[in-house]
Amino acid sequence: MENLTLTGLLKRAALDFPTRRALSVSGKFDLTHARLNELIDHAASLLLAAGISTGDVVALTFPNTVEFVVVFLAVIRCRATAAPLNSAYTAEEFEFYISDSGAKILITPKEGNQAAQAAASKLGVPHVTATLGDGESKLSLSSTSDATAESNSIAGIVNDPSDEALFLHTSGTTSRPKGVQLTQLNLVSSVRNIISVYKLTVSDSTVLVLPLFHVHGLIAGLLSSLGAGAAATLPAAGRFSASTFWSDMRAYSATWYTAVPTIHQIILDRHLTRPEPAYPKLRFIRSCSASLAPSVMARLEESFGAPVLEAYAMTEASHQMASNPLPEDGGHKPGSVGKPMGQEMAVLDLNGVPQREGVSGEVCIRGPNVTKGYKNNPEANKAAFSFGWFHTGDLGFFDSDGYLHLVGRIKELINRGGEKISPIEVDAVLLSHPDIAQAVAFGVPDDKYGEEINCAVIPREGCHIDEAVVLQFCKKNLAAFKVPKKVFITDSVPKTATGKIQRRFVAEHFIAQISTAKVPKFGA
Repeated sequence: MENLTLTGLLKRAALDFPTRRALSVSGKFDLTHARLNELIDHAASLLLAAGISTGDVVALTFPNTVEFVVVFLAVIRCRATAAPLNSAYTAEEFEFYISDSGAKILITPKEGNQAAQAAASKLGVPHVTATLGDGESKLSLSSTSDATAESNSIAGIVNDPSDEALFLHTSGTTSRPKGVQLTQLNLVSSVRNIISVYKLTVSDSTVLVLPLFHVHGLIAGLLSSLGAGAAATLPAAGRFSASTFWSDMRAYSATWYTAVPTIHQIILDRHLTRPEPAYPKLRFIRSCSASLAPSVMARLEESFGAPVLEAYAMTEASHQMASNPLPEDGGHKPGSVGKPMGQEMAVLDLNGVPQREGVSGEVCIRGPNVTKGYKNNPEANKAAFSFGWFHTGDLGFFDSDGYLHLVGRIKELINRGGEKISPIEVDAVLLSHPDIAQAVAFGVPDDKYGEEINCAVIPREGCHIDEAVVLQFCKKNLAAFKVPKKVFITDSVPKTATGKIQRRFVAEHFIAQISTAKVPKFGA
């Protein structure tokens, strides 16, 4: 069973590498793998004493702190289900997510979270706080004493591969968020896959820049590091900070990091305006969760002297589905998300027939990392699972080398008078302009063509660019029917908490700026 659960993998790391650094809070303290394992088991005993049992859902809302890591792993250790939530949600959002998950308890930091507590109170869900003073302390829960926990030893609890360990909601690009259930087997399969693809070992170290309430930061950054016996560092502020990122990377001898394109762009922009005196020697830089323009990849590699490996992932696959390999394993292709890794993958047409190389279809997957389904949502499950595959909703094709190229979300393709246009392609052209820092293309309703292309661009710091210049550049680099009809020059675009751009929200945001008419609902 040990090999088939995440809990077993982490216990094995604690036995094999007891004195190696596992987790650090920047500038404060370090925890070894053995010490982290002790903290997790003690916290799990506290949860048992608090009445948490197999199958219970525990809602967690924390910044990126050591308390979150310990509590999260303690929840799954006692065979319960962790439901991490973004601490920036409104009370109404917390109410939906806590209710939809069926949470039995809400755990927050000592300082609490007013919106989450208001929602929990309304739903009759108890609120508990968790505190860990320093590396020598034990974690404490406000509801339970150490004395009570002693009689609730975790030693007799055996984790099972089928235990539902993690409950997260999808981003909801086309509808209200769907609840994704992930088991211990799903998680350990994904973690082992990531460790294998990037050859993570005890010699590796990373700084966690992404929120741990999302699979990218949680699984690719944190859990894969811990499972490999490697080390991860939490920024002192509990979140990404461009001003401390490289000093943390140097101080903790980081060998790699993973981020979304938005954060890569921020790191690049800071490098251009305020370069560091020295950069650490990195084995690789990983990019995932949104498309990385080839021009941005090239600038990252040139600036930091490491291969940039773009990957492809989604919550329903416990994160990673494909990745560009390390240089010694075949190298990477700009514009491609790499080769399938860790599960089967096929590109299918509407009838479930696999497509030949170069021909687009829906990317479909199956394997031990893939969710068993959405919670209490039979309609979504019926749509997602057919022909024996899970359907990702992404359109893509394989090239002659077996590398996957994504065209876009099926429901985000822009249909201009019958011509299907990939917004990813338009993004890539816009981002190749030296004065553009960020760009996003999107479809808007149009009386003549059904849909027309618009885009929003953020100029690079210190640069001035106008609509005419952008349109002229697009006309030189895109077919006429792919050239945006309107360009919005802006200093920001709407993003999710994890840095993802959802084109329907961007479209609604900018349409609302120019029209007093009723704003159309995208992806209802």
